[in-house]
Amino acid sequence: MPTERSQKPSRLARRVAVVGTTGSGKTTLSAALASLLGVPHVELDALAWGPAWVQVPYDLFRARLEKTTRGDGWVVDGNYSRARDLVWPRAEIVVWLDYPLRTVLGQLLRRTVRRVLTHEELWSGNRETLRTALFNRDAILIWALKTYWRRRREYPELLSRPEHAHLQVVRHRSPRAAARWLATLPRAHPPTPF
Repeated sequence: MPTERSQKPSRLARRVAVVGTTGSGKTTLSAALASLLGVPHVELDALAWGPAWVQVPYDLFRARLEKTTRGDGWVVDGNYSRARDLVWPRAEIVVWLDYPLRTVLGQLLRRTVRRVLTHEELWSGNRETLRTALFNRDAILIWALKTYWRRRREYPELLSRPEHAHLQVVRHRSPRAAARWLATLPRAHPPTPF
């Protein structure tokens, strides 16, 4: 199974999928990587959520994803299995943020508190509240605990499948390793909108 690497890709990839459990920092790393590569950043959560925390219909989600990944370069972040068949076949690299649970929970808790206190708008006007973040059966912290071990089991198996043999896998086991790797990448050109 791929291990943590800090080397540069063999060439400058322009289609990247970033995965990792909830709270691992996928969006932060993806935005920075997209800026370095000069390609659009596509956040799957932004495509999947409508107002009032209602997920958009499956067909609409897929149409949005197809539209935003038509170009020859992008960085897509998210773990949506319903998007994998559209993203991974075209991707050149999968960056897996595989951090310890304590790291993920600490980052997630800090992010959630910040979002609640600042009333940060997320997708389609949605905002996290204490109720939705902590006291709901689908609360983000509970979701992270439910999915953490499953993702750690699933990704090695998924990435070893023959249909994913074309993917270079970059697996980071700490935010520091991911930051070091990001710092090694050359800047392409200014970001382009999608």
